[in-house]
Amino acid sequence: MNQPVDHEVDGLIRFKAQLSYHGGNFNGYAKQPGMRTVHAEFAKALTTVFGATDDDFGMRVAGRTDAGVHALAQVLHFDISSQRMKRIERGPDLLSRLNSLLPADIRVFKVDVAPPGFDARFSALFRQYRYRVSDYDTQRNPLEADFTLWHTRPLDAFAMQGAALELVGLHDFATFCRPRDFGTTIRELREVRVVRTESGVIEIWLTADAFCHNMVRAIVGALMAVGQGLATAAEVATVLAARSREDMFKVVAPKGLTLMQIGYPADELLAQQAVITKVQRSSANFDE
Repeated sequence: MNQPVDHEVDGLIRFKAQLSYHGGNFNGYAKQPGMRTVHAEFAKALTTVFGATDDDFGMRVAGRTDAGVHALAQVLHFDISSQRMKRIERGPDLLSRLNSLLPADIRVFKVDVAPPGFDARFSALFRQYRYRVSDYDTQRNPLEADFTLWHTRPLDAFAMQGAALELVGLHDFATFCRPRDFGTTIRELREVRVVRTESGVIEIWLTADAFCHNMVRAIVGALMAVGQGLATAAEVATVLAARSREDMFKVVAPKGLTLMQIGYPADELLAQQAVITKVQRSSANFDE
């Protein structure tokens, strides 16, 4: 496999991998000692192919999903030295090798040499998630049970959309985030759409520059409270402005949540975007 020299960074060749996973049996994406995580499984597969490293091949992911959360289109990068590249000069291609080594609940659907300047996390413009809820009036599909919250009461999707509009924009989402040391809860929530599909399932689509810990599931909990008539859009706006976890709505279960898309700029703008993001997050102490 011949690789162009201009894709090398500090003597390493950067790869971009796009993957999906069923989050039900993982303790989230991020590496945790003694726990089964997506990072750990992917690093194990890379180690089998390329040999051991001290830094897990510099792996960096676009969005660190929590335990039980799924991903349809996760993105990560990893760096391989030219010397290690000799291990894949013969035999199956890298995509086939990785999928043969990974467990069935992780699949890589694309892996390529990354464009110059690409950083899976810092080059990203946005992340998009979807949360699915099957409420009282919906005929529940057992084939979708792992990816849909089954709720016992009817929900008003129109009222939920009205409340969602109160959250769109640049805000301090402290009410809806689990705080972390040296982190910020300021995010730009660019879009929230609440739709009822033809099958009757409610889908909540959220797009933001980034999300902090538990933010999506807490927002969904607030919208569901509105959908049940337990809160109003005005109350959601008031709680957002209060920036207090004491007024926290219930955080819903993770199984209904899926990372759907990571957005990136054109290849020629990847490096510039990574610099901009690092400056912004450094000044604001972003934690995601």
